[in-house]
Amino acid sequence: MLVPMNARVSEKARENYKFQRYVVALSGILLITKFIAWTMTGSAAIFTDAVESITNVAAALIGLYALYLSTKPRDFDHPYGHGRAESLSATMEGSMITIAGVLIIIEAVRSILDPREIPHLEIGMLLILATVFANYAVGTLAVRKGKKNSSQALQASGRHLQSDAYSSIGIIIGLTVLWVLTGMGYDVLWIDGAIALLFGAIIITTGTMVVKRSIDSIMDKVDVELLNRVVKTLSDNRRDAWVDIHNLKIVKYGPTLHMDMDVTLCGNMSVKEQYEEVEAIMALIRKNHGESVDFSISAEPCRDFSCRICERECGERTSRFSAPAVWDIHSLTGEAQHGGPGNDDDGRTV
Repeated sequence: MLVPMNARVSEKARENYKFQRYVVALSGILLITKFIAWTMTGSAAIFTDAVESITNVAAALIGLYALYLSTKPRDFDHPYGHGRAESLSATMEGSMITIAGVLIIIEAVRSILDPREIPHLEIGMLLILATVFANYAVGTLAVRKGKKNSSQALQASGRHLQSDAYSSIGIIIGLTVLWVLTGMGYDVLWIDGAIALLFGAIIITTGTMVVKRSIDSIMDKVDVELLNRVVKTLSDNRRDAWVDIHNLKIVKYGPTLHMDMDVTLCGNMSVKEQYEEVEAIMALIRKNHGESVDFSISAEPCRDFSCRICERECGERTSRFSAPAVWDIHSLTGEAQHGGPGNDDDGRTV
């Protein structure tokens, strides 16, 4: 039976959208701060930070729009909702990070080949240091909230801010070494370009990882960790009436989970009793994994071979009970009913 999800806007989606607005505002402020530092110093390393902040602002705006779309309830044109917008925004964000890394490497090579004096370096480093604390704090909060609310776009924004903070710390350390050695009379201006080259490569790596994660989501790659949690919930709370569960599938669409499964129930149960058992499964999942879950659950009657994995006494048993089917990630995602030909008593294929 197909159980429609409530059409009202998810509270989690609204929370994600609201938090992303703070990310956009912070990214704009930090962009201005870093370009002030670059204008004062002309440092290629600080230019690295400033260029990455441009992608921060653009990516934050893309993420904001994606999260706005994800707050909209599903409609006729989008029967599964608008959650895919988050995966698309994460792909665009990762691509922008990668492009920024390429531009930074080009500037770094120029700086190494033609090193220049760096005026007001101390002030520039202090400005960058101030952005580190803001980036890391907000980025960590964004990742936590994104994980809690199953928002890929918010997690991508948070990781981007954290990556920016890590890059800034490395840049500050490198520039501090440059500042000290230059003050001691050493000709080491090439260090500025070398720092930019190193972090340009790191930024490219970060961008490609974001793109890979978002493509995995678009391609509906299995979230093994989530699947294991759901299997444990079902296994720890199974009822006698739930003879078997199989063909379990879970797909993420933004903050919404879409869950399919086939449930084998006792054949002598009425339609009303079967419906109540399916309702119990849905209530259990929502209690443990959030309210924003869309279900498609098919209730199947038990068959003669189901008796050996069924503990329920119904008066129509055709064979003795042997052992309940083992419910794990492999058995519950399998397509066939357990206990039948080709499956052993614990539900595993033989």
